[in-house]
Amino acid sequence: MSSSIKESGSFYQRVFSGTRRKAWRCVLIAFGFTWVLMILVGLWVLWGYENTPGQGGTPPLNWPAASRVQRHSNPFTLIMLVHPHCPCTRASINELALIMARGQGRLTAHLLFLKPDGTEPGWERSDLWESASTIPGVEVMTDEGGAEAHLFNAATSGQVLLYDAGGRLVFSGGITGARGHEGDNAGRDAITSLLISSEAERTETVVFGCSLLDENCKQESERHDHAR
Repeated sequence: MSSSIKESGSFYQRVFSGTRRKAWRCVLIAFGFTWVLMILVGLWVLWGYENTPGQGGTPPLNWPAASRVQRHSNPFTLIMLVHPHCPCTRASINELALIMARGQGRLTAHLLFLKPDGTEPGWERSDLWESASTIPGVEVMTDEGGAEAHLFNAATSGQVLLYDAGGRLVFSGGITGARGHEGDNAGRDAITSLLISSEAERTETVVFGCSLLDENCKQESERHDHAR
């Protein structure tokens, strides 16, 4: 009798032990699946953000007479509107450096750094300002209250406008392929082609960057500064 009870107890122990092992395997599999799923969702959200362009403006077809930016005698004048605390725009500035190196003598560039009303002195002089200031042929300027951005009807940081010697718009758009991504892109290719041959397959591209003027842009840039 006692032997029978012992064998019965041993049997139930094996059953319960096997059940626990199976339960733990199920828990670990479920945990691993959830972890992988969370990573995939995060990557999908990041990919969507990086590849979502900003709002495109409708720039004037002719150089605005009210602009305080002076066009030069070079065949082309380039304008880039910049939010000084937009991390995406660093790639645009680096791409501009390549364009300037290829367009020596044919291109003058003006980078207009937004300074909203009510911000403290020097708010616009970020590390992006410092980087842009080192590029030969580039003039860095403060855009007080977004006046120039309004004249050129730009809404997104990194918006590039290229005007010819007659003040006619020949290109409008961005010069990166995604938010914060450097490398070959349609905007850079179009401007380079215009500088070389005055022709390009495309005269307009989407812009990847932060919003220039709305309140959310200011709040996002402040959170980015605090995070750093």
